[in-house]
Parts: sequence; structure tokens; C-alpha cells
Amino acid sequence: MQIGRRTLIGAGLAISLCFGVSAGAAAGQEDAVMSPAARGVTQVLTAAELAAWGRDRGDAGALIMAARLLAEVPLRRAPSAGDEETPFLTATGLLDEAATMAGDNAGLIDAIDRLRDPLTRGVRSSPFGAGPVLTVKSLQARENWAFDVEARGGEILRIAAIGDGDTNIDLTVRDASGTVVCRDGYGDHYPVCTVSPRTGGQMQVDIVNRGSVWTKVQVLSN
Repeated sequence: MQIGRRTLIGAGLAISLCFGVSAGAAAGQEDAVMSPAARGVTQVLTAAELAAWGRDRGDAGALIMAARLLAEVPLRRAPSAGDEETPFLTATGLLDEAATMAGDNAGLIDAIDRLRDPLTRGVRSSPFGAGPVLTVKSLQARENWAFDVEARGGEILRIAAIGDGDTNIDLTVRDASGTVVCRDGYGDHYPVCTVSPRTGGQMQVDIVNRGSVWTKVQVLSN
């Protein structure tokens, strides 16, 4: 059946991405602890990459799998965000995209409908604990947005900036002395930084819209 083939392709890619991101992040982290919320950041980032892959190929099954990955991770809105901007990467939104892409494919529509029902009831329990902190921000062309986060010593800090796809996003993390401890400026929409401070303390996060048009960014941290 087409639904099975497409879904398995999406599942295989999701698993590969998840292991790839986890392995890369774990390298060089010594004995630092990977918190459940940090793993949640990885899974949301994997969902974003898989959704982009599915859009490029017109694969509704990939978007369904991305929605499944995203639905497993509870997200907490940052209390200091100071705005009410709406997240653009959501499980419900991905299912809406998948439904449009699926057309009259009965198998895909059935898979979408079955996934929508538990979404309406919310995540009741999760291996990701309370989940990552989510902030949504609109950035004008070339705009830089800086904010502080509190890192815990001996625990991996993971920060991801998921753009809406209009422009390239850069991400930099500096420690309390101003030293750059991580920079992701590879010219993509999904920069991520993983650092393992030996001692706790405040760190500054800088996110830059490198494009010539405004864009929305969803920022996740543990």
C-alpha cells in the first residue's frame, strides 16, 4: 500500500536524523547530563527537518511522521517572552499540510484523522518531562535578537532556532565573559547549539536574520 511505503520512508528518515543529531551532539560532551528537555529539543528539530524534506518531495507521509514526532514533545512558553506570537511549527499545522498534499488518498487521510484525535486531548505523559521552553519571535531583515539563558553546570544546554524558511538564521552562544562557546552560521533555517558548561551561569544567545525579508523564528531551549 502506498500509505505504508511512504510512512516507512518518512519513519526511516526521522530515525536517521534523530540518531545523527544525537550522535553529533553527544560527541565531546564528556560526562555531561542530557536532560529530557534537551532530548525534546532534538526531536522537535528532527520534526522540522523531516517536514521540510516532505514538502520538497510532496510526501504527505513524511509530514505525518513529523507531526507524530512533534506531538510527543510538550512545549512550555517562556514566561519572559513578552509577546503572544503564534508558533508556526505545530503538529496540527503539519497535519493540515499533509491533508492538502494527500488529496484523495484514503490511506493517508485515515492516518491523519487517527493522529488528530489524540492531539485534541493533549500530551498526558511524556519521556521529555515538562519539555523544552518555546519562544516565538518575528525578526526584521538583518535584525539581531539577543537574550540570556541560565545554564546548569554539568548539564548539556541545547538551543535551536527554527526559522519559517524565508531566510537564513545564525545562532551564537556566549558565556558570561563574552567568549563564543558555540556558533552555527552554516546558512540554513535550523541552527542549533549544544554546549556543556562545567559550572552554571548566565549565557547570552544571539539570533540573527541574515536575509533581506522578515521572518519568524521558534526558539527552543532546555
